[in-house]
Amino acid sequence: MKEIYDVIIIGAGPAGMTSAIYASRANLSVLMIEKKYPGGQMLSTGEIENYTGYEEISGPELSEKMFEHSKKFGTEFAFGEITDIKVENNLKILTAGEKTFKAKTVIIATGTEARLLGIPGEQEFASRGVSYCAVCDGAFFRNKNVVVIGGGDSAIEEALYLSNLVSKVTIVHRRDELRAQKILQNREFEKANIEFVWDSVPIEIKGERKVNSISIKNVKTEDITEISADGIFIYIGMNPQTSIFENLDILDEYGYIPTDDHLATKIPGIFVAGDVRQKEIRQVVTAASDGAIAAQSAYKYIELNQ
Repeated sequence: MKEIYDVIIIGAGPAGMTSAIYASRANLSVLMIEKKYPGGQMLSTGEIENYTGYEEISGPELSEKMFEHSKKFGTEFAFGEITDIKVENNLKILTAGEKTFKAKTVIIATGTEARLLGIPGEQEFASRGVSYCAVCDGAFFRNKNVVVIGGGDSAIEEALYLSNLVSKVTIVHRRDELRAQKILQNREFEKANIEFVWDSVPIEIKGERKVNSISIKNVKTEDITEISADGIFIYIGMNPQTSIFENLDILDEYGYIPTDDHLATKIPGIFVAGDVRQKEIRQVVTAASDGAIAAQSAYKYIELNQ
């Protein structure tokens, strides 16, 4: 480990790993720190069809390819969870457990995490029928009945993945139409073992030692019904992983981080890339693009502040 790195990247999703490629290829000393596993949200994606150059590739496979590429030009990698970051004399000082790291620049690429329903039974049955990752847990429900909560791209993609494993998928959505891309909707409607419950929200997950049903309420009639299920997969949106940056005063009202066109924050030398950034589209390809821009901006910042 170096005493002072040119760049420390927080997060090893597609944004962080692309930042590592561009920064290390520019001959900067780079440390990439990840608290879980390289890949971020890609690890929970069954198939990716819209990343340039791959007509179809699994999320875990693309994650592995990116990770190996990210280390090619000398990036150092470390597991750890950053718990504090402060700025002293233009140096960025990061704390992870008992370790302290210093850098001239920081690229925040911490991404997002699944939003919780916040209903009775959700936490009690976590890992006992409640899941936020079909790719991770789908195989446990082979030939069983599951419920998917949500109507966006993630919910529909994961429901399609599950439909190839389970007997039946019931999609519960609070509106009367899906928000997902039309191509995904069309595939969903063609699946014989996928059913829809419209205008409804979950109110309680039930079971004994594991999940066996979910209660839902129709938002128009307020009627409550119960659906038998062995598994509940939840996809109702994401929350930015930015709580550790609150002391820097760089977050918007929703917890995302605004940047300029160079992906710089209002603190000199701190840049942002990927889903954690305030922006419209959050996809693998846009995260990778952010990573390249953030790394180039960090390089220019260091050149101007030698």
